[in-house]
Amino acid sequence: MIEINQVTKKFKDKNVHITALKHVSFSVSNGQVVGLLGENGAGKTTLLRSIATLLTPSDGSITVGGYDTIKNPDAIKKKIGVLFGGETGLYDRLTARENLEYFAALYGMSKHETKIRIDELAKMFGMRDYMNRKVGGFSKGMRQKVAIARTLIHNPEIILFDEPTTGLDITSSNVFRQLVHQLKREGKTIIFSSHIMEEVSMLCDSVAMMHKGELVYQGSLEALYKEEESKDLNYIFMSKLVRRNNHYAS
Repeated sequence: MIEINQVTKKFKDKNVHITALKHVSFSVSNGQVVGLLGENGAGKTTLLRSIATLLTPSDGSITVGGYDTIKNPDAIKKKIGVLFGGETGLYDRLTARENLEYFAALYGMSKHETKIRIDELAKMFGMRDYMNRKVGGFSKGMRQKVAIARTLIHNPEIILFDEPTTGLDITSSNVFRQLVHQLKREGKTIIFSSHIMEEVSMLCDSVAMMHKGELVYQGSLEALYKEEESKDLNYIFMSKLVRRNNHYAS
């Protein structure tokens, strides 16, 4: 389970203080798939980085699988797989296979289990034809596939995806969606941010909507649809933002 309790994150840019997260609280149960929605700058990536122990909250606390992100970051890193949009974390001079072998070694995987896992992921993402080519010459979509495989190499319990289908073609995006369904059947806990409402509707049990660092809504999609009397997630999201802005204006 992931517990986010009154998390605030502030940054200092020169002499300006920026509050990226404002008292955000919600929990994610084991085996849940949660969609993180919000416009650019809403705080989605900051929240994911905080869960991944890459950022320290200015206030509040986060626990992942019973471990505090500040007190036990190493224990959490073993449990999670992370992919942030635009940051594949791959080494251009290494082949796709060598990249995956390198990250598998960091997680203490044996050569035998690494080979089996790489073969599984190569087949899953249709990467067999270029596994022995250097990543430096890959297209954006090819790099993204290898980056997703890197995220999953150690078979993590908890997976954080930031815009995971960015750069993927329609076929590869569908492969990713099938992967999420498979991971859910395996009992994995997944949080992913996306601007594609159809993707969120298709894959998620619940959503967390963010606006200017604050949580606008968090709960099941079923409850949200019932509350809003609509299943148009794009309309619901924009409507909530308008109502929230009107509330502050008044």
